[in-house]
Amino acid sequence: MTLLESGENYLEAILILSHKQSEIHAIDVVNHLGFSKPSVSIMLKKLKDDDYIHIDCNSHIYLTNKGKDIAEKIYERHTKLTDFFKKIGVNAQIAEEDACKIEHDLSDETFNAIIELYKKI
Repeated sequence: MTLLESGENYLEAILILSHKQSEIHAIDVVNHLGFSKPSVSIMLKKLKDDDYIHIDCNSHIYLTNKGKDIAEKIYERHTKLTDFFKKIGVNAQIAEEDACKIEHDLSDETFNAIIELYKKI
């Protein structure tokens, strides 16, 4: 499976949840993302089958190294883009929403250029 934006969002959500709590279950992902239980179950199965996550016998969800690498990259983009947008005067909520929209599609070159500009201002 080629990981698409939706899969990256799930991995990022699991990473964020792991910063807040020691055990993550499917219902936590449901609540965090606001998706239906069946939709979350389907995506978690795909992520597990493709070795992005591990689900143990107690239904605890963990990122694999492969999943963690992607989640950390997306989360870094999200936080840095949000900070940059707020720094240039964008409302905090809009900055957060816009960062979420572009964090997946932005090239490394453009992202790095934004970070360099952010450092200068």
